[in-house]
Amino acid sequence: MSTEEMLAIAPMWYVAFLLSLTCHEAAHALVADWGGDSTAAAGGQVTLNPLPHIQREPFGTIFAPIISLVLAHWMIGWASAPYDPYWQQRYPRRAAWMALAGPAANFILAVVAAIAIRIGIATGYLFPPSGISFTRLVDGTPDEISAAIATFLSILFAQNLLLMSFNLLPVPPLDGHVAVGLFLSERATLKFIDFVRQPGWGLIGLIIAWNLFGQIFQPIFIAGVRLLYIGYGG
Repeated sequence: MSTEEMLAIAPMWYVAFLLSLTCHEAAHALVADWGGDSTAAAGGQVTLNPLPHIQREPFGTIFAPIISLVLAHWMIGWASAPYDPYWQQRYPRRAAWMALAGPAANFILAVVAAIAIRIGIATGYLFPPSGISFTRLVDGTPDEISAAIATFLSILFAQNLLLMSFNLLPVPPLDGHVAVGLFLSERATLKFIDFVRQPGWGLIGLIIAWNLFGQIFQPIFIAGVRLLYIGYGG
């Protein structure tokens, strides 16, 4: 992608990115509140308004995405929903569901984008592209609005597929390391939580995730695109 193309789609990419991040963190906050931890809810994070999430993590929600897009032609960033660690120790399974809520929100957004793409193709407003990329999963008509919608839906689908997959990796500080509580005994979960809370494990987990995710995401992305177009033309 050229610099000119990247600058042209940057606003749409940021909107898709911020929507995805906001839904992810709001889902964490909502499910934690349902489970008895109102920490994030009290901070106003059970909302689809991005402002409380931006105010909590301004660097991760504003500066990091812009810097990464300019330097790497890729948008990365982060946000967070606070929770009570003592609540997690008392209710590790509830905490696990809270952790899964964020990736689940991203899965739902990816499905919504996929449905919108298929409706657009069925109505002749969108078309399968000649080549597939992160920002081009469907093409629009020569009309500028159609082309913009095609780009936005492409990014929304791919961005949420990426966020869901990345956060499910079972390493700290990602959601997956808390979600493992659904598959372990309560005693084993508490031991695992105590172990990964030791200093340094968060950084080690991010290094592991960063180095492995490129290989992991490629087949996930390919499978997602195949599912997006399953049955097309048949």
